[in-house]
Amino acid sequence: MGIGEIILISLVKILLIISLLFLTVSYLTYFERKISAWVQNRIGPNRVGWKGLLQPFADVFKLMLKEDIVPEKADRIIHLLAPMIALFVAFSTFAVIPFGPEVHLFGYDIPLVVADVNMGVLFVLALTSLSVYGLTLAGWSSGSKYSLLGGIRSSAQMISYEISMGFSIGGVLLLSESLRPIAIVESQSGWMWNAIVQPIGFITFLVSAFAETNRLPFDLPEAEPELVGGFHTEYSSMKFAAFFLSEYANMIIASGLIVTLYLGGWQIPYIDLLGLPSGLVALLQVGAFIFKLVAILFFFLWVRWSLPRFRYDQLMNLGWKVMFPLSLINIIWVALLIMIFGL
Repeated sequence: MGIGEIILISLVKILLIISLLFLTVSYLTYFERKISAWVQNRIGPNRVGWKGLLQPFADVFKLMLKEDIVPEKADRIIHLLAPMIALFVAFSTFAVIPFGPEVHLFGYDIPLVVADVNMGVLFVLALTSLSVYGLTLAGWSSGSKYSLLGGIRSSAQMISYEISMGFSIGGVLLLSESLRPIAIVESQSGWMWNAIVQPIGFITFLVSAFAETNRLPFDLPEAEPELVGGFHTEYSSMKFAAFFLSEYANMIIASGLIVTLYLGGWQIPYIDLLGLPSGLVALLQVGAFIFKLVAILFFFLWVRWSLPRFRYDQLMNLGWKVMFPLSLINIIWVALLIMIFGL
């Protein structure tokens, strides 16, 4: 395969992934409302389009027509850059998440991942660490005390839970002996999913993912009762929409990481023993990845409307006194499994 063909295939994959991400993010807002209505015994959006299915597009048009208000005391350049940083980081992270096995199309062997890099996990950790800059800069540049408090909370929360998340991934890397996401998925063949082998690591990573995406019960950076809206209080129009999109995009990224690192990725246990055609197997495996991804996304939405928000001292106590020790115990557990059973 020549360089030109590699670039062309990569561009097609990038356009496809970005289009699907934007569509999924749009309809996540719809399902968020529908699930909240279901939990609270309401109907939810049901006017725009058939059963409310065009509601996300109506929201986009409304936000596009809104006036873009910039506070008098705001730093205009950083105020503009902050939502761009948040959105760019959110969409870039998906580049290294594989959503299926290598397939043979049009005479080429095409891996179903935008960038199959050996340091994929480090790439994800680096970008997720950068995402907090968008929120912190948004809070600082708005010239509002509420926004500033939200940005400071966001940075403290990221520091607290990023450590637990990193140590949780450490157990996965010990078992797979690779930083390459595809190799991590392949190491979970059969029922050797990391969620089964190291349940403590799975739980700590899941909780850390909630904290990293600022979802309830960890949405302290935007806590409406005390901070009005936190870091995006002074944002309107499409700048606010950018933060809104980045939050839901981060949910998709976090769900994709959970599926990749702990739920076997696209793996369907022992499907190779059924003797099915390779094309059908690849299609079923992509379907399995999407099914797992949707299940985790539903869990994200369900938890939001089921649990109350933590107090800030409870958030910090959980991060440093519970999650951090558990993630260290998980690494010791995985090391013992490798030493005793040679996994």
